[in-house]
Amino acid sequence: MKHKILLVDDEEIMLKYLSRFLIKKDFDISTAMNGNEALEIIKKQDFIVVLLDVLMPGMDGIETLREIKKIKPMTEVIMLTGHASVQVAIKGMKLGAFDYLMKPFNQDELIEKLRLACEKRIFNEKGIDAVDIPEMISNNKIK
Repeated sequence: MKHKILLVDDEEIMLKYLSRFLIKKDFDISTAMNGNEALEIIKKQDFIVVLLDVLMPGMDGIETLREIKKIKPMTEVIMLTGHASVQVAIKGMKLGAFDYLMKPFNQDELIEKLRLACEKRIFNEKGIDAVDIPEMISNNKIK
């Protein structure tokens, strides 16, 4: 099953690059070029993870994150940030983002963070707290 990911970035080149790369890694990708567009898409579709740029004109990534969490609180969000906005990305994590990535990012690190965010979402949907997973595995409750 392909995991549905929404990419949100105001840079068209970044969206095209990420889309191609993640499609090759077997993800189902949709894109939005700003926060408002992302929210309209999220209202109509369910995404397991949103990869969200922090610095965008109009509605920035933090405001978009707040709205995503109101509309679809189970959706995991990974913030994309440039060097100057690390503090903003950390603020995003305090507001419920799963994690953040610095631009330019390592492709392997991106895939690992997406994989972990997808796993967290799937476990949450099943009512399993990620903290309980090691104990559940050792007790043969999940394999």
